[in-house]
Amino acid sequence: MEDTISKQIEIGNNLENNLGQNNFLESAIGKTINTGIDIGIRVLLPDYIENQAIDLKDNLMKYGLKDGIKRSIDDAINLGKSAIGILTGNFENISQAQQAIKSGGIIDNVSSLLDDVINKVKSNGLINNTVARTIKQGKNTILNNVEKNIENTFNSQIKALSYTEKYINNWKEYYNQKDFEGMEREYKKIEKQVNYLMPIEKTINNVKTIENIHNLIKNNGQDFNLSSQELELAEKLK
Repeated sequence: MEDTISKQIEIGNNLENNLGQNNFLESAIGKTINTGIDIGIRVLLPDYIENQAIDLKDNLMKYGLKDGIKRSIDDAINLGKSAIGILTGNFENISQAQQAIKSGGIIDNVSSLLDDVINKVKSNGLINNTVARTIKQGKNTILNNVEKNIENTFNSQIKALSYTEKYINNWKEYYNQKDFEGMEREYKKIEKQVNYLMPIEKTINNVKTIENIHNLIKNNGQDFNLSSQELELAEKLK
């Protein structure tokens, strides 16, 4: 019986936590740092044409920017966790992650990284002294863009979580009313939002339980008469 029920429940991959919170933050914050650096370079070097700006960014990446960003984020996460008292385990909410990133000195990390990479690119003859000096002297422009983008990223995360929680509550109301059409509408909204969410265990578990029950009802021809065993298994398969 259990095997039959298990086959009826489709467990989505979008919220699998095996990627981990660090990987999510590396990706999300890494993109915002990249964007901030791009914008800053274009502001500091307005006479650069598109190809020149792209070549400069490629050279920065080649000489350590890409790996350095990842390392900077990881260092900030580890130091930030310690600063706010998380010695083991994951962040319990998005605000904790936001606080840790700030406490971990991510902007200082990026600042030191930029100095190091610019020196390497200049030493290899890929930019002249004037360009290197311009970037270093105007580095605060880049760092301000990076900081602003990181803040926007976390604000978007908090907003997405708020929407997800709202749609979860809506789904539960439709479930209690045995209104599958309403459930389906809210379920699609949940699916869309969780693609952007940091993997927070409580949210993951709530969504996966809904996902399992939703698909079980759907695969049973929208039959809401689920047995206690089916509900129990749906709760376990998270």
